[in-house]
Amino acid sequence: MYYEKKTRTLANTICAPPPSPFFFESNAIVPQITVVVVSSIANGQRLQSLLLAAMSDEEHHFESKADAGASKTYPQQAGTIRKNGYIVIKGRPCKVVEVSTSKTGKHGHAKCHFVGIDIFTAKKLEDIVPSSHNCDVPHVNRTDYQLIDISEDGFVSLLTDNGNTKDDLRLPTDEALLTQIKDGFADGKDLVVSVMSAMGEEQISALKDIGPK
Repeated sequence: MYYEKKTRTLANTICAPPPSPFFFESNAIVPQITVVVVSSIANGQRLQSLLLAAMSDEEHHFESKADAGASKTYPQQAGTIRKNGYIVIKGRPCKVVEVSTSKTGKHGHAKCHFVGIDIFTAKKLEDIVPSSHNCDVPHVNRTDYQLIDISEDGFVSLLTDNGNTKDDLRLPTDEALLTQIKDGFADGKDLVVSVMSAMGEEQISALKDIGPK
């Protein structure tokens, strides 16, 4: 029964051989296909190994995709997310600037009302989630780099810890921070910028002035 079940599961991907004295049709009915099971023990064991290998590859591929998708966020119960924490709202990583919880009604759970600011665009976003439900929370990281150059087209060149340069970031859009970086660089100061990253995006978020060169 175990072997026959595996054959049915992958029937759509295995071409069954034509009937012969060494094969017999199973009574399982599968839409648009007749399941054929090998009666020879040797051939049956070989086919079973192929079936199990195919299933193992398929499960591994599924787990790999799930791990890749989950690496940018992690689940957290809505009722435990506080102000100044982080949350994903409408697919965007946000910092929580306001959170309120409604009282439990007669027919339902208490609900959390989140007001967040997109950490990259500064756009205000809101969401309402039952307090007992899980929300996606972004992994937010900050890394410091020394600023070594600013190009005419607005890209910066940053020095990494291993001595390489990182040249794929633009100057920030925040006017105050942009002015501080440009003025400090023009004055010949050693500047260290803090780069915030989340959900596949990066942006300069802060500046540290470590004095003249």
